[in-house]
Amino acid sequence: MTTKLKIFNKSQLKEGLLDIRPGDTVRVFQKAVAKAPEKGKPTENKKKQKVQTFEGLVIARKHGKGISATITVRKMISEIGVERIFPVHSPAIEKIEILSRAKVKRSKLYYLREVKGKKARLKKKEFVQAVAPKEPVVVEEEPTEIIAEESENIGKAEENKEAEKGQKESNSEE
Repeated sequence: MTTKLKIFNKSQLKEGLLDIRPGDTVRVFQKAVAKAPEKGKPTENKKKQKVQTFEGLVIARKHGKGISATITVRKMISEIGVERIFPVHSPAIEKIEILSRAKVKRSKLYYLREVKGKKARLKKKEFVQAVAPKEPVVVEEEPTEIIAEESENIGKAEENKEAEKGQKESNSEE
């Protein structure tokens, strides 16, 4: 690839995406543009944007982590399987939420297309979604002041102990 193409592809990559794997249950938010004719003006069309959600199981991830990376998401609607392929770094994809994670031993879960019922179940594993805080965490100054006061008290207590030892030694010498 040429350097201009590499620079463009790098600029189009979305940052902050979590590691999406087969076996994850995800919710994909996709922008959809619908043309709706205005009343009274049949020649002009007004574009409306809305966000569509699609929730399902990731059965495949293809094309690596580059600009052409895609995920295949499958969900069951009244016993009919519906699959959609989403380009991960597409500008039409607003965000992808990972809801849960399952323990799988395959990178492509195409066998789920044929199985039904209990055989289509996957073992869930514990998933904690790590989200970085948007604002930096500010540490308050109060705990350090308390520690400073306590250290002064400790210093005074040590001085008192030394003074007592000195008095005991002087008493024992007599």
